[in-house]
Amino acid sequence: MSWRTLASTSRHTFKRLNAILRSPSTTIPSSRASSSLFLHVPFSTTTLHSLPQPTNALIDPKLLAPQNDAVNNNDDETTNEFLSRFVWIMRKKVKEAYPDSDKPTVDGMLVAIVEMVVSEMEKGSIGTTSSLFCSADFSEDLWRTVWEVSSLVLEDMNKEIKKEKMKSFLQCEEVKEMCRFAGEVGIRGDLLRELRFKWAREKMEEHEFYEGLERLREEARSEGNGIGVITEKKEKVKEKVVVGLPKRRGNIRYKIYGLDLSDSKWAQVADRIHEAEQVFWPQEPKPITGKAKIVIAKILSSKEEDDDGLQSLLAEWVELVQPSRVEWMDLLDKLKEQNHGLYLKVAEMVLAEDSFQTNVSDYSRLIDIYAKENRFDDVERMLKKLNENGLQVDASIASTLVLMYCKGGNLARATEAFGVLTSLGFQPDAHVYNSMIMTFVNNGQPKLGEKLMRDMDDRLITITKDIYMALLRSYSQLGDVASAERISTTMQFAGIQQSTDKETCTLLVEAYALASNPDQARSHFDCMIKSGHQPDDRCTASMILAYEKKNDLDNALNLLLELEKDGFEPGVATYSVLVDWLGKLQLVDEAEQLLGKIALLGEAPPFKLQVSLCDMYARAGNEKKALQSLGVLEARKDELGQAEFERIISGLIDGGFQKDAQRICQIMEAQGFDASRVKFKLSKPVSRAPSLR
Repeated sequence: MSWRTLASTSRHTFKRLNAILRSPSTTIPSSRASSSLFLHVPFSTTTLHSLPQPTNALIDPKLLAPQNDAVNNNDDETTNEFLSRFVWIMRKKVKEAYPDSDKPTVDGMLVAIVEMVVSEMEKGSIGTTSSLFCSADFSEDLWRTVWEVSSLVLEDMNKEIKKEKMKSFLQCEEVKEMCRFAGEVGIRGDLLRELRFKWAREKMEEHEFYEGLERLREEARSEGNGIGVITEKKEKVKEKVVVGLPKRRGNIRYKIYGLDLSDSKWAQVADRIHEAEQVFWPQEPKPITGKAKIVIAKILSSKEEDDDGLQSLLAEWVELVQPSRVEWMDLLDKLKEQNHGLYLKVAEMVLAEDSFQTNVSDYSRLIDIYAKENRFDDVERMLKKLNENGLQVDASIASTLVLMYCKGGNLARATEAFGVLTSLGFQPDAHVYNSMIMTFVNNGQPKLGEKLMRDMDDRLITITKDIYMALLRSYSQLGDVASAERISTTMQFAGIQQSTDKETCTLLVEAYALASNPDQARSHFDCMIKSGHQPDDRCTASMILAYEKKNDLDNALNLLLELEKDGFEPGVATYSVLVDWLGKLQLVDEAEQLLGKIALLGEAPPFKLQVSLCDMYARAGNEKKALQSLGVLEARKDELGQAEFERIISGLIDGGFQKDAQRICQIMEAQGFDASRVKFKLSKPVSRAPSLR
């Protein structure tokens, strides 16, 4: 709406204004009378408003722009609306400026203000900077207030008109169609409401754009007609320029979150979605009725051992049903619920059926079941069938094989399966890595396990505390102190464990004890005590073992005395180390006293202690007790290692038990150990004969 629209009305506007103001039937003062009135009225900047400096235009240029839908055919109604709003707002401001004036006086002021405003509108000087305060009838503050109120009224009226237009576009068919489409793709609630208003607003802007083009075309046509008369007289050969509206081409473009859903590529997306739905929601199997239903009942009640009968029943069922993969899977599901063993047998049989459409996942399913049941032969058979049918092992099967071989302790096959998994380009998961690391550790190859652990770290796979401790324990048992310290440091940097942890200190003490380094072992032992951990029997035994390697009996006894003062009581492990040490020193009586203390604890001495006793008694010439311990060792020969066999044989040779030594040497070779060193000792002459005690 523009000022010119309001200025197009005649003087009868003020008759309506008198009706609005409900003033007495007096004649409207002329411009001269109103001037004399307001010249003596104290309209000042302090009595009315203190407002910001006026702008270059009376109202926002956007409001001065022509609005096609804002101009109503009935100018009287538009003017009436404008005057009603203007007088309603202006009345408040006049009352604020002159609170003591009565209603007739205020109405007279409003009539004079409106008359001056309409007069300026009729002159056409509205909106120009030079005419902003050209009239001396009103003060600058009053003029500024008048123009601001007028702009506010026009802005409110434009908003009302736009709101009414928005309502009509919200109900147009194109917006409704887009809302229905959005609802079909899952858009609901507030988001759908926002999108509806957005589409309606875009539609309204598009409509206004085309209306503007139409208006431009009409203006160009009218100008063209006037110019055409002149040009026809001067240049009849010149062709007429036709100005027309651009035509819409193509379909409506539906856009949701920046996606142009009207593009042809979305048809392909819909096809792929349909295909995916067939995977997630597969087809229903055919209804089984009549004789086929009876055959299924016979299959479900068949026995696993009756292969021929089962084959004939399946062949009959195939002939009756003509099954696809859906029907086969339905049959297998029924078998799996009722008879697991029969399910596995039938599942292997149907692998050869063309209608079953066998793929790698079918083999993977069976291999996984067999592996969990530790049926290694069946797994190997399925792998052979897989290769015969020209299929290759996938990541799932390779992972299953790794876990199965690791569980069975078959390091060679587990390594082979792990290599197949990595060669296929698949990344093993944490479970596979952990199984391989533990298999390497259990087979005495912690360095290969540590290599896999570093690979896990590079791939940002979480390494658990159990893996670190398994590697640390393995290095400790091997006496590899450098590797043990490296694992301990890695744990600290990973935030898994502190260096003062009791278990970590104990393992490091054990590592340094086997490495014959009592000083470093004692350093970690004291560090554990300072951190507030009380050493247990196992840790103390490792510390005594470290002193034993250097034959430092004094420091070992001093350590025991210090610990006893703090309330420590030696256990089986500490006594066993002391018995072994005293046995090597041939202190038989002292060793037997410690054996008595072990018996008082109510626990049997460790099996490896029998090696020490056999060696001690054999060297001491006590044949009865030596052969007694030797009998215990022979009964559990599978638990002996090469070092234990060599110590037993050396003790028997030194004690003069040559025949017994030869017998144990044969047992050692039968166990697969190298007996070349003890054979060399057997070849030497006997130095002394056993004594009879």
